[in-house]
Amino acid sequence: MGLLSRFAAVHRCFVKTGLNTMLVSQLLLPVYILTFLIGLPANILAFCTFCRKVHRKPAPIDILLLNLTISDLIFLIFLPFKMKEAIDDMIWKMPEYLCPLSSFMFFSTIYTSTFFLTGVSMERYLGIAFPIQYSVYRRPRYAVIASLFFWLVGTLNLSIVYIVPSFSNNSDGDSLNCNMTPPSEMKCYNNFTQEQLSILLPVRLELFVVLFCIPFLICGFCYINFIRILSQLPHISRRRKLRAIGLALGTLLVFAVCFGPYNASHVVGFVRAESEDWRDLALIFSTLNACLDPIIFYFSSAAVRSAISGFVKGMKEKSHVLKCRKSHCCLMLVSETDKYRDRDTPPLDNQRHSLGQLESEGTI
Repeated sequence: MGLLSRFAAVHRCFVKTGLNTMLVSQLLLPVYILTFLIGLPANILAFCTFCRKVHRKPAPIDILLLNLTISDLIFLIFLPFKMKEAIDDMIWKMPEYLCPLSSFMFFSTIYTSTFFLTGVSMERYLGIAFPIQYSVYRRPRYAVIASLFFWLVGTLNLSIVYIVPSFSNNSDGDSLNCNMTPPSEMKCYNNFTQEQLSILLPVRLELFVVLFCIPFLICGFCYINFIRILSQLPHISRRRKLRAIGLALGTLLVFAVCFGPYNASHVVGFVRAESEDWRDLALIFSTLNACLDPIIFYFSSAAVRSAISGFVKGMKEKSHVLKCRKSHCCLMLVSETDKYRDRDTPPLDNQRHSLGQLESEGTI
């Protein structure tokens, strides 16, 4: 009877785990696909825009946003591995070496994003709170140094993904729990032993404090004071003030909604001394970060706003061409250059004024 009861307990454990993993995979897969389809083209557009801007006239804000874009692109490149995992009901059927690699890239880019978002908030706050003093130290090389530091801290902390699997449980296996998994149904970075949890849970708590709480507090302080100071400046137009508020709220929204639930699971897991089952569901919000970051780019950079406007205008023109299919009915597609060709003298003064305005136009 003891053997039969033990077998029944194992069967119930696997059935419960299987139902949970199927539910999680059904929720994760649509979010992964949506994030990939929206985030990849948006971040590619932002990447090309920031590359041109940094090459032409580098600014600290552009360097930070470029690195944030690179972090999102790395996240999106490795997202198909997570899609395949979700399709297989969270069972890892790909080559074993891809498990730690994809997990390392997946989680490290989540936390490097928090650093770069914090760096953007500090840059904006210092620029408006101490404009004269900060202008002395506002050099692109400092943004490069800060970016390297952010990458280093993020990757070193997430090296735990490679360290934890090297620890194995030395117990005799008499205890029965739901972490028992058949060799043919191995999961990636899940079902940890007690020895592994003793190493992993304190590190997760450190990630919560260092890579989430501190950046979130700094970001909140910077943007709250940024909005307060900006609202007191009479010469700033209402449009720019609203854009600045959108930037602040968008960044704080990314922190709270995308990173909050997943990092909260670190604390709950540390208190309960176990790896929470709902951590995978919390990752749904973290995945959406790659879709929400383009909002930050839009409010932070005039170059991105110009690129998006040009892209939308180009799509409208192509759509109109497909509808017309005749050049004579597409009068709205005549560019400004073509208009100037019909004139004796091009408006050079207006051109110089426009170019000067574009060159002098910075971020918010």
